[in-house]
Amino acid sequence: MAARTDTELVFGGTAARFHTPGEDLLGRTAESDETDRGLRDPAGPRLVLVRGERGIGRSVFAHAAAERLRAEGIAVLTIACVPGDDEHPQLLALRLVMALEEHRSAATKRRPAHKPAAEALSATKRGDRTAMAEALAAALARPTPAVVLVDDAHHADAESLALLDEADFERTPPGTRLILTAVRHTAPDSTPPPPGSAHTVDRLAHNRAAHTIALPRLSLEDATAMVAQRLRSAPDADLMRRVHELSRGIPGALDALLVEWTAQDAIRTADGHAFLGTGAPVPLLPDHDRYVATLRTLEEPCGTVATALSILWPLGRLAETLIASSTGLPADAVTTSIRTLVDEGILDELPGRNAPSTTRGWTFRVPLLAHTVRERLGPVKRSHLSATAVEALWAGRGPGGTENRAGAASPTGTPADTGAAPQDPPPPALLEEADAQTYLPDRIADAGFLIDSDRAVTELTAAARSLYPDLERRGMLRWHMGAVRLIEEQYARDLAILRSGQAAFGCGDYRTARTAAEWLVCGPAEGLDPQAVHEAATLMVASAAAEQDWPALSRMGTALWWEGLPLSAMATVSGRVQALWQLEKWQEALALMSRTERVWQATPGSRALLDLFSRVAEYVLGSPDRFTRALALPEEPGLPPNKAFAQNIAQFDVLLGIGDLRGAANLLSTRGMSLELLPQPSRFLWHHLNGRWDEALSLARRLLVNGGVLNVVPGHHLLPARTAAVLLAQGRTTSADRLISSVRGQVDGPLEHILDHAEADVLRTLGDLSRAEELLRRGLRAADERGSFYGTDELLASLAEVHAEAGHPDRATACLERLDRTAEQMNSGRTRLLHLLTSGKILGPDSPEARKHLHEAVDLARSRTQPFETAVTLLAAARANAAPAALLHEAYERFGDLDATLWRFHTRAAMRETGLPVPGRKQATAENQHLLATLLAEGLTNRQIAGVLRLSEDAVANRLSRLFARTGMRSRTAVVTAVLTGSPMTADHH
Repeated sequence: MAARTDTELVFGGTAARFHTPGEDLLGRTAESDETDRGLRDPAGPRLVLVRGERGIGRSVFAHAAAERLRAEGIAVLTIACVPGDDEHPQLLALRLVMALEEHRSAATKRRPAHKPAAEALSATKRGDRTAMAEALAAALARPTPAVVLVDDAHHADAESLALLDEADFERTPPGTRLILTAVRHTAPDSTPPPPGSAHTVDRLAHNRAAHTIALPRLSLEDATAMVAQRLRSAPDADLMRRVHELSRGIPGALDALLVEWTAQDAIRTADGHAFLGTGAPVPLLPDHDRYVATLRTLEEPCGTVATALSILWPLGRLAETLIASSTGLPADAVTTSIRTLVDEGILDELPGRNAPSTTRGWTFRVPLLAHTVRERLGPVKRSHLSATAVEALWAGRGPGGTENRAGAASPTGTPADTGAAPQDPPPPALLEEADAQTYLPDRIADAGFLIDSDRAVTELTAAARSLYPDLERRGMLRWHMGAVRLIEEQYARDLAILRSGQAAFGCGDYRTARTAAEWLVCGPAEGLDPQAVHEAATLMVASAAAEQDWPALSRMGTALWWEGLPLSAMATVSGRVQALWQLEKWQEALALMSRTERVWQATPGSRALLDLFSRVAEYVLGSPDRFTRALALPEEPGLPPNKAFAQNIAQFDVLLGIGDLRGAANLLSTRGMSLELLPQPSRFLWHHLNGRWDEALSLARRLLVNGGVLNVVPGHHLLPARTAAVLLAQGRTTSADRLISSVRGQVDGPLEHILDHAEADVLRTLGDLSRAEELLRRGLRAADERGSFYGTDELLASLAEVHAEAGHPDRATACLERLDRTAEQMNSGRTRLLHLLTSGKILGPDSPEARKHLHEAVDLARSRTQPFETAVTLLAAARANAAPAALLHEAYERFGDLDATLWRFHTRAAMRETGLPVPGRKQATAENQHLLATLLAEGLTNRQIAGVLRLSEDAVANRLSRLFARTGMRSRTAVVTAVLTGSPMTADHH
């Protein structure tokens, strides 16, 4: 089998690995070309200065340019400057002279009579600037060609850099060039650096013989390419948004972030795509990181000011005043420290919008560093600084959340003069670079009891509700939990715990949701509203189901589990029914509801929910009338919007699960629901039936990686089963099989007959009819034991075909008859279509009844407007000689639109069998080649490939030989590698 650990699509995905950078300089094409042109031009600059901020990749860029020169046979000498070099005057000049002379001696193989190196060493010892200048000029003027790369020249001594600036480069021969890399944190037109090496490098940049290459930050597109290179997977858009926000497109910061996330297994890959796991926290930079190390080298109070700014920077210029008041530092010390932090590239100074010469405030250059500094704060200091920010903002807004008026406190906390309202300072406003939606609630949560608790609870709760469902985990759940900690009265606290649990469920933190619900179910406050306890019980069961804790749900489905809990009869019944519903124990659920109808009919909420349960249960058990009629009825009056939405989603998923696309579309329309607002599993089913397989697979990858594979029951396993069907249609047999195996659950869980059907399809494709029959029988047996009709139509149709192919016509007919009865009983369009299709295939092409059934099937499939279903029906009808040409060509085009390469291959075979020309011979050859390579990458043997393609093993061997000849590849391993890496399979490439 071919290893696909980085690319397979399985439940939970696989942990991404960080790969060291390759040779490609992503996002540096223009700068590389500019550098190469200058160095190759005899009249080009003698000195190329590569500038950029910390982590921008100056050294990588310069060394890549050096390697290109070496590849052309040009000698490149490297000198690396390190911290501390600036304390040794003339050190860089001496190293330059010695390197050039050593190279010259090696190139000419003789020692010159004049010895600039010895003179330079002597000049250094004496501190003779004039002698060193002469030695450097002599070394640069020698005709032996060489390029000298001086890396990190900002660490070099200022005197050497000044000597370079004074050198007469016009006397330097064209073959001798200098490449210098040096950091520059500020823009050329900003405040110049203080005297020293950095100042001298700036002077050197204005030398007439110098040319500066300024490396910019990476665009989102280039950063995406870099992440794809590092992870060997295409990054998801949400992952890239987070990466670019935290790194600002600085390669060093980007790599640091990826290294930490991959070390935590926070990035998961599936099917060649990389995703950030749900709820993955932003990592902290380690102590040895370049940004953290730089900050730690700065003298105090720079560290103290940076720490305070990690909390207060969104307040703009006011932060400077607040830092002084909260830390006790003198105002001038704070100002000086901020200046130093800007000069050292830790902070960015924000110019005024209308007056660029003024400063609006400061922000951390690398947001990931700000996060690291903030999260490393101790709880006491963090609370104190957060309280300072909150009080400043509240003082500006006033007690009611409005802006401060006369008599209110000023932003600094001092009482304002009631008689001087016009002179009051304006209320503090957050910088536009800050997240205005999350900053204040975050600070309130951190401040805790240091601020007004009642106001804090009110604002935290309001902010959390405004962010629901917060799938990106920006803060909603943290704010709810912050409110819980501040509430002392148990009744109000229990209600806050319920809100936090519901919020946790909404954003996918099922463990937290379940913990909150269990707390309330086991010990609710005295007098707590029964409806709240009922909702807690519902939340507890739903969370256990989302965690796929089937043993716990089995216990919750029994009366014994609920005995002794301080719950109402309504909460107990509702919880038990929901547990049985999640386990797909439909008969037990209906029996329980029948015995307790008086209990759950007592309130509108429980009545609406359990009535929906009963309708779905009846449908699954073969009585669809009540469910079908309810679709035409208006929504339950008085039902809260969120509960009405949940009920509509449940019905929507049932319709999509039975393949009723038209009914689902009508429900969307009549209920006024937007497709974009539907849960991702529901959208997956919608896209799958509509033939938008690329969008469906994109959703499936994300859901599988995050463990969200459960649709609203029935049909827990629709998402992996339908995803496997798409993979199978594309020839990815092993991938489909691995996906199905990865989501198999436990014996006491929900029915897995939908997975049985999907796996049987894989086995049938591989030609293993015996195991396929075994799986289909097992699926039917499991469904029959629970009285379920749901999904049995697909099992029956497939089993009938397997029996027919295995030479058992009586068994096939028995399955067909049961399928006919099921179609009549369920009144399902899909079941009816399956019966027509299956009977047409089993009766054979010579049967008039078969042709009649297939003709009806084509009409029915067209009316259902599902591209894949229609294409399969057209192909079956064409094989029965019902106007084959038009049907085959239409099926061929439809399979092409879906990228169903395996089905398209079989359609080409059917065309050849009937003597029809295959359109687009060149494209067909390329598709055959791609499909064969895909099957190889799936790890199939020649015999298995022959079974999938319905060819002989000799024919497969011949096709493989032609594949190797056309592409220039010499082994199966090379083909597999090309498929997994997405490399072109062309002779030119290989």
